[in-house]
Parts: sequence; structure tokens; C-alpha cells
Amino acid sequence: MPGFPLPPLGIALVTVPWILPVWAIIMFRRADTEINPTSPTNRELITLGPYRFTRNPMYLGLVIVTLGIAVWVGAWPMFLAPIAIFVTANWVHIPYEEATMRRQFGATYDGYVGRVRRWV
Repeated sequence: MPGFPLPPLGIALVTVPWILPVWAIIMFRRADTEINPTSPTNRELITLGPYRFTRNPMYLGLVIVTLGIAVWVGAWPMFLAPIAIFVTANWVHIPYEEATMRRQFGATYDGYVGRVRRWV
């Protein structure tokens, strides 16, 4: 693709977004609850840390990392990966997880959804 690859930008997009999922995992560990959003043993709805800015920091990190790989490599087919991950997460995984958490946490979850956007 014209103007690609862009290794410095790609490397930044591959390394920096790991902050989001690692931070999210730390928040789950501190709360002593499950990372899996559909687990029936979740004790607490995590709304701190990266969850103050996005309801899906792990998916967001994954999309940005795959975008970084595409920018780093510079081949147009690689740009299909972040699109495919976003589409799959946004219209398959996240709706299922949200429905499960809505049943599990009720009005608390609805209030959270009203305050924090799905992506950013």
C-alpha cells in the first residue's frame, strides 16, 4: 500500500495497547472476581481502571494491536484482521456478554452502560 509500512507507528500500536488488557486483568484480580464476563461466579461488576473509559478494554486493545500489526507490515490484506475482530466482537461476543451481565448485575449494569460507552 502507498505510504506503508510504517514500522515506528506499527510498533507503537502493537506495544502500547497492551496497557488496557493488563490493567483490566489487574482490576479483576484486585476484586477477586472472574475475568470471564459470562461466568456465574462473578462477584463484582468492575467499573474502575480502564472500565471508566470503555466497557471493553480487552477487545479494544486487541483491535488496536491487530491494527498496529497491519500498519507495521503494510500489506492491505492485514487491515482485514482488525476489521474482522471489531465486527465479531461488536456484533457477536459483546452483545452476548452484555446480556449475561445485565441478567447478573441488573440495574447496576444498566447504570454503568448509561455512563460508559462500549468502545471509547
